[in-house]
Amino acid sequence: MKHNSGFLQLVEQVRRRIKECSVTEVKARFDRGEPFHFIDVREDHEFAKDHARGARHLGKGIIERDIESVVPDKQDSIVLYCGGGYRSALAADALQQMGYGNVISMDGGIRAWREAGYPLE
Repeated sequence: MKHNSGFLQLVEQVRRRIKECSVTEVKARFDRGEPFHFIDVREDHEFAKDHARGARHLGKGIIERDIESVVPDKQDSIVLYCGGGYRSALAADALQQMGYGNVISMDGGIRAWREAGYPLE
């Protein structure tokens, strides 16, 4: 997918303020049994098609509205992903602005997860 330049500029600005990790790091956290909230911020139809095993769905359009009900402790560890890592970066920035202190965006998103052959539902 080709993204517009204004969107890409915004994402690059946001990436300076947030933490990102690789799909390999997320899978290693699962394998170690580390507790964290794994949240898919894609659209409803994207999540319905497939998603990373163990992920919950809170679309980018509603995450700010609903995150406090799903993750009431703002110090809990949260890993967000989307299709390629752009929308999750924007969502991570928004959650940090809301006071969430341990939010990470998974770089590469579900595409990188699929390419790595990691479990899907």
